[in-house]
Order: sequence, then structure tokens, then C-alpha cells
Amino acid sequence: MTNPRVRKIADRIQVIVAEMLERRIKDPRLGFVTVTDVRLTGDSQNATIFYTVLGDAEEQASTAAALESARGLLRSEVGKQLGMRQVPTLAFQLDAIPESARHLDEVLAKAREADAAVAAARAGAQPAGEADPYKKPREIPADDDVEEPGDTEEDLDR
Repeated sequence: MTNPRVRKIADRIQVIVAEMLERRIKDPRLGFVTVTDVRLTGDSQNATIFYTVLGDAEEQASTAAALESARGLLRSEVGKQLGMRQVPTLAFQLDAIPESARHLDEVLAKAREADAAVAAARAGAQPAGEADPYKKPREIPADDDVEEPGDTEEDLDR
């Protein structure tokens, strides 16, 4: 949906549907609904309306039934307000973003707990091995008479 006209129509459909759900649709099955996004096909024939519902699975199911029953009224109002020759068909889709966000929050909380455990373990830890793990250059003793395994006779004569 890169076409700016299609994007404007989708934004307008979102506003119209949200206002209709707030003011004109009086279905008792309709829960606390938020219209999060509208995706329109390139030919403006089909509109998918993404929504979220505050509540449990039972409230989500009853809200989905209420939206399905109000689909004709919503489509006629969209057609009146948009003034288009062909009004797009409306389909409602429960938005999965809140569930994904909740899952990501849980994963991040576990990661924070693991980081805190590592920081607590690191607080009193000592490094393994020597304090300075790097090799030092070999120091040659002041007495040159000492024979080393790799020395030749020329080295000893000097």
C-alpha cells in the first residue's frame, strides 16, 4: 500500500469505523474496541480492519460476533462518507500486536533477571589463573657463563 491515495482512504475508513463503533453501534456484545489499523488492497476493493479488545477470550469472541453483525451498517456509512463509486468490502481481523508485545515484555523481563543474576555472581568473583595472564619477555641473567640449551660454542666464547 504505497499509493498515497489508498493510504488516505484507509486512514479515513479507520476514523469512520472508530467513530461509528463509539457513537452509533449499540450492540451489548461489543466490548472496549480500538481500531488499530486498516489495510486496503491496491484496487480499493477490500479493506481489512484490525482491532483490539480489552478483555479475555470470551469478550473477544463476542466482540467479533458484534462486529460481524454490524459490518453492513459500517460499510454503508463508509460509502456515504467517502463518496466512492465502489465501496470496499470490510473484513475484521483481531490484531495480534498486543499479544506479541506482552510476549516480548516477558522475554525482556527474563533477560533482565538473568543479567542481574550474572552481575550478582560477578560481584565477588576472582579471575581464574594468575593476576597477569600475559607472558613476560625472558630475562637474561647477568652471568653470561651460564650455558643454555640453545647456545652454541660461539655464544659461549663471547
